[in-house]
Amino acid sequence: MSKDVVDLIMNDHRELEKLFDTLLNEPDKRAALVPVMTTLLTAHSRAEESEVYPAASEAGGADDVEHSQKEHLEADRLALALSETDPSSPDFPTALKKLVDAVSHHVEEEETTVLPGMREHLDEARRAELGEAFLAAREEHLGEQPADITKAELDQQAANAGISGASSMSKDELQQTLEAEAES
Repeated sequence: MSKDVVDLIMNDHRELEKLFDTLLNEPDKRAALVPVMTTLLTAHSRAEESEVYPAASEAGGADDVEHSQKEHLEADRLALALSETDPSSPDFPTALKKLVDAVSHHVEEEETTVLPGMREHLDEARRAELGEAFLAAREEHLGEQPADITKAELDQQAANAGISGASSMSKDELQQTLEAEAES
């Protein structure tokens, strides 16, 4: 298996797409699969935010990283809303569609801007190093849900999104600021 961070990220994207397809087309599996999907999405996002986005920003992709981080904030918001919606509720399909659409849009953009930029500007050894860091961070966050976020992780999200003054904010203030920055 490749340790190239770009390949690892794209593998997660394909896995999320499979989960989305099952969630959209097999309602009887929703109750069991929503926590699996939100766990993978959360672990993937936190690993990108902590390990990949800072490196991509340094490699010349700061604007793309800022935009991608804002899309992560929106995906977190939508994943939390979905996880709080009963899978048998008439509201569930709409909440699921919103999340799928937002994440699909993000994946498409990330795979056409951030990831190709990383392949172009970072050598193979650096991408392998980032791949190992990505996998370690992803493993550390497996089992977490969107609401399971620390102040330090919020600070990293703020840095990725280009928000200054985060360190002087309380966790609640920072969460509110980040929610206001989410891409809708």
